[in-house]
Amino acid sequence: MTQTPPIAPQRPLLDPDGQQFVEQLLARMTLDEKIGQMTQPEKNSVKPGDVARLALGSVLSGGGGNPDPNTPEHWREMVLGFRREARQSRLGIPLIYGVDAVHGHNNLHGATIFPHNIGLGAARNPDLVRRIGRATAREVVATGVRWDFAPAVSIPQDIRWGRSYEGYSQNTEVVAELACAYIEGLRGEAWHSRVSVLPSVKHFVADAATTWGSSTRVDRQQLELDRTLAISQVGEQFMQLLDLGAWQSDQGNSEIDEATLRRVHLPPYQAAIEAGAMNVMASYSSWQGLKMHGHRYLLTEVLKGELGFQGFVVSDWEGIQQVHPDFRESVVRSVNAGIDMVMVPFDYEGFISTLREAVEAGDVSAERIDDAARRILSVKYALGLFEDDDEPAVPLDEVGCAEHRELAREAVRQTLVLLKNEGGALPLDPGAELLVAGAAADDVGAQCGGWTISWMGGHGDVTPGTSLLAGLRAAASDPAQVHYAPDGRVDRRYRSALVVIAEEPYAEGMGDRSSLALTEEQRALLTRVRAQAEQMTVLLLSGRPNIVSEELPSWDAFVAAWLPGSEGQGVADVLFGQFPFSGRLEYTWPRSNDDLVAPADPLFRPGDELTTG
Repeated sequence: MTQTPPIAPQRPLLDPDGQQFVEQLLARMTLDEKIGQMTQPEKNSVKPGDVARLALGSVLSGGGGNPDPNTPEHWREMVLGFRREARQSRLGIPLIYGVDAVHGHNNLHGATIFPHNIGLGAARNPDLVRRIGRATAREVVATGVRWDFAPAVSIPQDIRWGRSYEGYSQNTEVVAELACAYIEGLRGEAWHSRVSVLPSVKHFVADAATTWGSSTRVDRQQLELDRTLAISQVGEQFMQLLDLGAWQSDQGNSEIDEATLRRVHLPPYQAAIEAGAMNVMASYSSWQGLKMHGHRYLLTEVLKGELGFQGFVVSDWEGIQQVHPDFRESVVRSVNAGIDMVMVPFDYEGFISTLREAVEAGDVSAERIDDAARRILSVKYALGLFEDDDEPAVPLDEVGCAEHRELAREAVRQTLVLLKNEGGALPLDPGAELLVAGAAADDVGAQCGGWTISWMGGHGDVTPGTSLLAGLRAAASDPAQVHYAPDGRVDRRYRSALVVIAEEPYAEGMGDRSSLALTEEQRALLTRVRAQAEQMTVLLLSGRPNIVSEELPSWDAFVAAWLPGSEGQGVADVLFGQFPFSGRLEYTWPRSNDDLVAPADPLFRPGDELTTG
């Protein structure tokens, strides 16, 4: 492996008093209690009393892991229930609850939903991202949560990848800059503050450099043996997504050399550590054929050694199970590789007993267990959890409050990228008649995308917000002048039309797509409106560039709006000229579906964006 000079180690997480506290606590712990701290189940799997009985270190809500009903009050009651039970364990070690708050507290109905990272990258405003991190932290803390599985510091190389929208940019420096700003926002004034939230920098490392077709998450050959049986087991819709390319890239193998890994993908982690990050999540993906969850060289020698990372490494959801077919072997390899806390959403007791037996057999050393537990306890101490009374320091009425929604609206304004504007099509005249077409124009779910209330997201009023159509009508001089035709079918001509097209909501490998071309339905909509409009502006809601080369010549204006979140008024603010276009392209925009990876002749490059008054 390529070696580089050691990097200056991270400053100690704890002062001498904190270190002494942790060492004294560690000395009092049994092996089972140490392993309990290393264990993180999903909340729906945890049986009453097990948090205290097993001294569990953490509980999480996965995507869509919400209480019923999904309200701020029930979130707080649920999380505090786990936290209070942890205090009843023999040593009273505090529990830390984790959520995927990747664009706001996005599992919580009614929370503010900010633009996804690809849009924030276009805004290229560290102060904005810092303020979003702080607002997200406060909404998360209000429900008792102190750990956010964000930010992703992915640098997408192949935009067919379904997690492309989680990357701020294809530029390493931009990703590092904005990730650090988000970390600072989650921290606030100090890590030990009661309103700080632990970030999880993810997914270590090069998760966005996997080779298309290398994902082993779904055994396609097995499904193809009996397609009818496969449909009956996993659903016809899932088979249709597989046909479109789902699970071709995500969780696959990165075949890049080490020099590229270090130059392109490692720097954001170094920057995050220097910014104070105390948790890193391992990637499902592999590097040169070895699963990251079992990669001792990268997890221990590089991350903890060279980069001086003193926090703890958490696995992804059932991530260790991909290391080896035998569960015991996967546990041994992952923990020895450097995984400190293991996300075992379902069979947490099986994990605990397996790891205990491996330690007793000498396959995992007592020193490795102590190291993992020490790292976890040190982070909890640094966050002030041992001193916290478990009562949230933020009132529930801050969830989805007007101030945070105004911040989200400001963010939306800065994320919009203008890629074409001819004949004065933009800005739109707020006093003139306007045709708005496309079902996505009145669909909060479509503009929020995946990771919104549920893992995959959805259509319609999935959470309170303002659709693009509602925002346009609110900003127009006369709302009645904004005419809406979801299918674009109208019986007369309009001087100006806005057509909104959108990708279907998706997340992770379910969003891998072999083609990024517009659908037949989208093209038909555009053709119908074009025939009835003197000027036509097209606005695309998407988690990545889509292929629009053939259609673009017939459009007068083209706006990339990415996935703006719950506050659609921000789009109207810019379209009507109340604010200028300021978003910058941080992704290379391919010209054709045959040239998606590092396109030789892109349609748009960073720097090709336009501005209007």
